[in-house]
Amino acid sequence: MPASSSVPSAAMTHPLSRRAFTLSALSLAAGGAAPAVQAQPDAWPARPVKLVVPFPPGGGTDLVARGVGQKLAERLKQPVVIDNRPGASTIIGSDAVAKAAPDGYTLLLSGSTSYTVNPALRSKLPYDPLRDLAPILIVARTPLVLVVNAEKPWRHVNDLIAAAKAQPRSLHYPTFGPGSAPHLAGELFALAAGVQLQDVPYKGSAQAILALMSGEIELAVDTAPSVAPHIKSGKLRALGIVGSTRASLLPGVPTLGELRLPDAVFDGWYALSAPRQTPQAIVDQLARETTAAMADPGLQTQLRNQGMEPVAIGAAMFRQMMEQEISRYRALAHRVSLVVD
Repeated sequence: MPASSSVPSAAMTHPLSRRAFTLSALSLAAGGAAPAVQAQPDAWPARPVKLVVPFPPGGGTDLVARGVGQKLAERLKQPVVIDNRPGASTIIGSDAVAKAAPDGYTLLLSGSTSYTVNPALRSKLPYDPLRDLAPILIVARTPLVLVVNAEKPWRHVNDLIAAAKAQPRSLHYPTFGPGSAPHLAGELFALAAGVQLQDVPYKGSAQAILALMSGEIELAVDTAPSVAPHIKSGKLRALGIVGSTRASLLPGVPTLGELRLPDAVFDGWYALSAPRQTPQAIVDQLARETTAAMADPGLQTQLRNQGMEPVAIGAAMFRQMMEQEISRYRALAHRVSLVVD
C-alpha cells in the first residue's frame, strides 16, 4: 500500500534515529498514516538577483540603483547585479523586466518615466506597468533642476525666457527620447513660460550634461544628483527647481512655483518593481528587505548627499500614484499637443 511503502523510502533518503523510526512504525501499526514527505522549494534567493536599470551608468537612476542594490545584497545574502539597459525612453529595460520570468531574480529600478510618463503618452507601449509589473516600493524622490551653461549670460529664469522669446526654437534642451520625463518637463516649462524650445534626444543624463557643458545645447532639465556637482564646480548655473519643493542639495535655488511658473512643476521619483506574476511571498519579502535597506543611515546620507530624499512608499500607494500620474500626464499631454507613437 502507498502509506506502508513510504516509510522505508523516507528512511533510506533521510536516515532517522532508532527512536524516531520506531515511533513511525508504531504509528502505522496502530492504523495511523505517516506524514507525507513534502518537497520544499529552494529558498529565495538562491542565486544573484539582477536589477535592471533602463539608463546608462552615471545618471541619477543608476546612482539610486547602486546604493539600494548594495544594501539589498547585504540583507538578501546574495549579490545584486546592476544591469544597465538604456534606450527608447526606458522602454527597452522596462519591457525586458515586464516579460522576464516572474521568479524574483529580475527586478526593475527606474524612475517615473517607466511607470507613469510612458504609459500616459504612448499608445503602442509594449508593456503596461499597471498590468505587467508588481509594484514593490518607491525608494526615493528627487527634484528636477533647470540649468544652463555657466558661460551663458542668463542669471534668472526671466533672462532665459526673454532669449527664447526673441528667437523661437533657437534654444535646445536634452531629452531621453520623445515623451521622456525631461521632454515632458521641458514642454511644460515652455508652455508655462510662453516660449518654444527645441528638444534633442540623448541616451542618458551623463551624455546630456556633457553636451550642455560643451555648448552643444543651451539648457537642460535634469535631476539634482546629475547636475549638482557641475553647479558647484561653476560649469553649470541653476535657474530653478522644477519640482514642487526645494532641493536639499541646492537649498538656495527657488522652485519654478516661487518664480511664478506653477504650471511647470514636475516631480521625479524612483521605484522598485517585479514582473507581475512574481509570487506574493517574494514580493512581500522584497518589500520588507528594501524598506529595511532604506532605513539604513549610511544609505540615507548617501542619497541625500546626491540630492535625493529617501522614502519607503509601499505597493498600495505606489500603485495609486501610478494611476493618478498617468491620468494627469495624459491631460497635460493633450494640452501641449504632445503625441508619442
